[in-house]
Amino acid sequence: MEKFMRLASLVPLVLVLLCFPVAYSGHDYGQALSKSILFFEAQRSGYLPHTQRVNWRADSGLNDGKASGVDLVGGYYDAGDNVKFGLPMAFTVTMMSWSIIEYGKQMAANGELGHAMDAVKWGTDYFIKAHPQPYVLYGEVGDGNSDHYCWQRPEDMTTDRRAYKIDPSNPGSDLAGETAAAMAAASIVFRRSNPAYSSELLRHAHQLFDFADKYRGKYDSSITVAQKYYRSISGYYDELLWAAAWLYQATNNQYYLSYIGNNADSMGGTGWSMTEFGWDVKYAGVQTLVSKFLMQGKAGRYAPVFERYQQKAEYFMCGCIGKGSKNVQKTPGGLIFRQRWNNLQFVTSASFLTTVYSDYLSSSGKYLKCDSGTVPPSQLLSFAKSQVDYILGDNPRATSYMVGYGNNYPRQVHHRGSSIVSYKVNPKFVACREGYATWFSRKGSDPNLLTGAIVGGPDAYDNFADERDNYEQTEPATYNNAPLLGILARLSGGHGGYNQLLPEIVPAPKVTPQKPAPKAVNPQKPAPQPKTRPQTPASSGPISIQQKMTSSWIANDRTYYRYSVVVTNKSTKNLKFIKLSILKLYGPIWGLTKTGDFYTLPSWLNNLPAGKSLEFVYIHSASPADVAVSSYTLF
Repeated sequence: MEKFMRLASLVPLVLVLLCFPVAYSGHDYGQALSKSILFFEAQRSGYLPHTQRVNWRADSGLNDGKASGVDLVGGYYDAGDNVKFGLPMAFTVTMMSWSIIEYGKQMAANGELGHAMDAVKWGTDYFIKAHPQPYVLYGEVGDGNSDHYCWQRPEDMTTDRRAYKIDPSNPGSDLAGETAAAMAAASIVFRRSNPAYSSELLRHAHQLFDFADKYRGKYDSSITVAQKYYRSISGYYDELLWAAAWLYQATNNQYYLSYIGNNADSMGGTGWSMTEFGWDVKYAGVQTLVSKFLMQGKAGRYAPVFERYQQKAEYFMCGCIGKGSKNVQKTPGGLIFRQRWNNLQFVTSASFLTTVYSDYLSSSGKYLKCDSGTVPPSQLLSFAKSQVDYILGDNPRATSYMVGYGNNYPRQVHHRGSSIVSYKVNPKFVACREGYATWFSRKGSDPNLLTGAIVGGPDAYDNFADERDNYEQTEPATYNNAPLLGILARLSGGHGGYNQLLPEIVPAPKVTPQKPAPKAVNPQKPAPQPKTRPQTPASSGPISIQQKMTSSWIANDRTYYRYSVVVTNKSTKNLKFIKLSILKLYGPIWGLTKTGDFYTLPSWLNNLPAGKSLEFVYIHSASPADVAVSSYTLF
């Protein structure tokens, strides 16, 4: 959390020519991805689901919004405290969604797509509650001043949980705009797996953008308690352009295309040359996203304007890799350095933009244009990799700044929940000041491991002190992790082909990996068996799915395959209802009931008891279909 007004300005940093870190041994990016997603479960507020994997946490904030007559239970705590700040939470959800949109296939290959989508939905479910009327949005629950006076587990909170909102009389275009961007981006994430939910998110996004644009003003002028922590220094023009860009990406509605084009100059989209991207300043993100539209051929008559957006995007990219007119500052070890307070938030955000822009350029067959000359896209990806490798331990201190990754990582994290014994281990109430006396001042390791958290990180000289009261360096934040999801998924995917300019198609979550399509066969020979390998069951929490090919034959010179799919209820409760998504099915299916675009339990089966399995079969002349759990109900 930003505990005092940030002093960062919008003026680009001066050039500091320093070397990149030397090469070290490779990292397990897949493992780092899994851990970085897990961190979001530790930040959850509200009623925790039965699928909760961070088991040292318990329910918290169960009366949020009650005094205001609205249900605001849920959402995320932003950092090491117990306040729910709407602006950084919305940015977090936008960046998680962007990560999934670009690299969902790689997340699926790692078995993490479902968890990533769950993390997004935890945020968007809360935003739906926080937006009860078209021109009303709740932007904060809790008060930073009283919260910082106490060191308590979320489960013990005794601090003020007042809810703060924006409305036409008290506008907040930056807050409403960022939340609109989050809802629009998330609508793309859920378009295939949950179309009704996707439509609901889009409806909120349209309303929130209209609210932001029609009633203009800075949110921290209306929610003044946020000024010491998340002050909107950049104003709200960047969020208006950001929201319009995401709504155009989600809808292809020409209104939003025109908005981006017509307001490019007046709102600074083609004016600001940036070396910073984060929860406050969105211009570099806007410029990158608009550059994608241009390379996709979606700019229409605004192509000349979008080219100027792209010039600014490339200013940012060139500055990151040290080939621009004004380059970002770096530590002696090669890490981007923007400010001493939670510097890694800027590292992960900038690295995400260079990663996606590298793939945009590669997809279009173009090079980056810098002051020093043309640069191949691979240099942008190499730069992002160098920053991630530094975070994971390739640095002068050989310290991993992701908690729980590697052997040498922060043990005294500035985080209330992880630093106090778990409520489930000892439910004895921890009073407000008692927490400081008993737990905050301890010099030992945290009793609960905050797996996957990206802490604030080292200073300008690569120094770091692992001390709980060193909040500038040891406090984590959700917006540190969110951009990292996409980079880690990209790096874990290796050097396979990428075309980021194709239409966004997020794969269905938790799907059994596809096998190559069978080759044509000679009808005189026995039907070949597709090469298979043991499959890891796909699952959605307590529901597992495992399918295999059981037989094959040839008819009319075509090879057909019979596939068996076993759905197992691994929970301790009865499965009352399940909705399955089955894609790439080209033949008949037996053992399920089709309802619209989904499949449910057969009509003769009222429920699936705990520990029991259901088998269904299908036949077609292709590789296995994509089978995934869309939703389910246990009782």
